[in-house]
Amino acid sequence: MARWPKPPEGSWTQHYAELGTAPMSYADSISPEFYDLEREAIFKRAWLNVGRVEQLPRTGSYFTKEIRIARTSVIVVRQSDGSVRAFHNICRHRGNKLVWNDFPNEEVAGTCRQFTCKYHGWRYDIDGALKFVQQEGEFFDLDKDSYGLVPVACDVWSGFIFVNLDPSPRQTLHEFLGPMITDLDGYPFDRLTERWHYRSEVGANWKLYMDAFQEFYHAPVLHGKQSPAKYSAAAAQAGFEAPLYRLDGPHRLVSTSGVVTWELDSEMRKPMEDITRSGLFGPWDAPDLGPMPVGLNPAKCDPWGLDSFQLFPNFVILIWSGGWYLTYHYWPTSYNTHVFEGNLYFPPARTIRERVAHEMAAVTFKEYALQDGNTLEATQTMLESRVVEAFPLNDQEILLRHLHKVAGDWVTDYLGGDLEVTKR
Repeated sequence: MARWPKPPEGSWTQHYAELGTAPMSYADSISPEFYDLEREAIFKRAWLNVGRVEQLPRTGSYFTKEIRIARTSVIVVRQSDGSVRAFHNICRHRGNKLVWNDFPNEEVAGTCRQFTCKYHGWRYDIDGALKFVQQEGEFFDLDKDSYGLVPVACDVWSGFIFVNLDPSPRQTLHEFLGPMITDLDGYPFDRLTERWHYRSEVGANWKLYMDAFQEFYHAPVLHGKQSPAKYSAAAAQAGFEAPLYRLDGPHRLVSTSGVVTWELDSEMRKPMEDITRSGLFGPWDAPDLGPMPVGLNPAKCDPWGLDSFQLFPNFVILIWSGGWYLTYHYWPTSYNTHVFEGNLYFPPARTIRERVAHEMAAVTFKEYALQDGNTLEATQTMLESRVVEAFPLNDQEILLRHLHKVAGDWVTDYLGGDLEVTKR
């Protein structure tokens, strides 16, 4: 589906005829049956980002990831040779969750030499090998070499750790990502290690929240009161049209022009932005990160604002021109609930002023995200009424069409071409 040159003047959506322009159904966001199919067709077969290598600073460093839609938990651990491996978080003796602290459903992290089961004390090396069995002589012909931890396909790209729950993934991680994503190779993700993290349980289908961050048509209206009145009025009048939308396989990109915040009229800035020299668009004093990779700012905007890379199924990398980036994760927990995770990454602060600027950006982001999340819960409740079953999308909402089409395509492929079950 990759067609990267800018289309002729007119409609982006019409440039991708397979997406169509008719009103769109949101049946895939209110159907328990479709959610069950997404579990098997998407989340047990696609590459899923579960973290970054900085979370594993030394041999034996580990963290767990709860993937509730797939009904599993995985352990991700740094090996003695520096590589990263992943395993299903289950003891081979009686099926107890192997790594957890006080509450079995909470994610944990740490460093260890071995993993020890809380139930009967079986121990496993960080490479997954079973090393110790309590009262081993009581078992019948037990071959410890046959009872290591169950591995999960795991690979790393630009410091991002991905797993694939399919025992035999159909694509390598590099093949799955494709050129639009791998053209980010060379971005200094490894230098932006100061992380601010938010996590929220949202009462809406995971795709609906992804939709909210795939278009900026809503921003002047929904977030209008978050900005000074003069700026909000100007933004609402101008609307928003991105200079570039791009589709590549299952992934999407929206690239935008920028706003140089400190060059705005003082009446269009908040006093707190002047004090902290920071805000929604990040700190005003951008670090020098050196040359940027070819995959950034493909529209060659001047000034450039941000590139939002939407990696199927549930991961977003949003790179700002000001020298920092965001990631979003949307982890489904039911057909109408999910866990939203937001991470902000900056170069480590060297001064108190830089630290305050980072916190200002993080707090501002949280407030905008809360507005989006609250609205989506209202959307979910009314979609479930089924009073309206088809909704018109404008040209700025092309990425929404693509996400829902790709999700449907993966389910159709899983079913062997029959999607009728999802229409009930």
